[in-house]
Amino acid sequence: MQQETAYMNQDRLKAKGIFLDLDGTIVDSCQAYLEAAQTAFKAVGQKMPEMKAALEIPRRLEQGLSINDLINCDREKFLAVYLKAYYSTTKLKTQLIPNVSCTLEVLSAKAKLALITMRYVPSKAIIEELSYFGIAKYFTHVVTALDTPKPKPSPEALIRCVKALDVDICECVIVGDSVNDIRAGKAAGTKTVAVLTGLFQCEELAKECPDLILPNITKLPQFIV
Repeated sequence: MQQETAYMNQDRLKAKGIFLDLDGTIVDSCQAYLEAAQTAFKAVGQKMPEMKAALEIPRRLEQGLSINDLINCDREKFLAVYLKAYYSTTKLKTQLIPNVSCTLEVLSAKAKLALITMRYVPSKAIIEELSYFGIAKYFTHVVTALDTPKPKPSPEALIRCVKALDVDICECVIVGDSVNDIRAGKAAGTKTVAVLTGLFQCEELAKECPDLILPNITKLPQFIV
């Protein structure tokens, strides 16, 4: 994970609603990604690649890009094992970004919080995971990729959250670690904040021109009014 600080804009952001991504934003999911890859490669009879290549898989899947050059086997068979392994281990193999609980407590006093994840699981499963980590109480609404036919970078999930939170879209902020989070926010008309605790590099995120880039979510409260 990246440690550098990169503030693109030090103006504070007015927010009545804050939409937070899960993997790479609230939780560090690297170990879950790696374990899923190890399980899937073993299932197809291939040697596990180096960590950088293994972590390229979720990066590409999120962007809808091909992984054929990374896996050298039947894509559908690989993904069936990979995704099953990933979703079965997220609760045990992911861990909260340091000081996230305190950060969410502060943010929830400033604005209504919603969680938007691209995991293809029922929202109930996400709520259970958030409860396991002791942070479910901070969220008013949860949207997963199963709740909308058009997940991020489509703005549809954000629009659903706006209705659930009963706030204006122009007074909302989306916070995430990926280019899709920023693209979804811009398409919806929200402010956008990128964090450097996920799979995307600062340079990649900067190309999307978010309103703010932070090293991690714990820096966010000082920029929210």
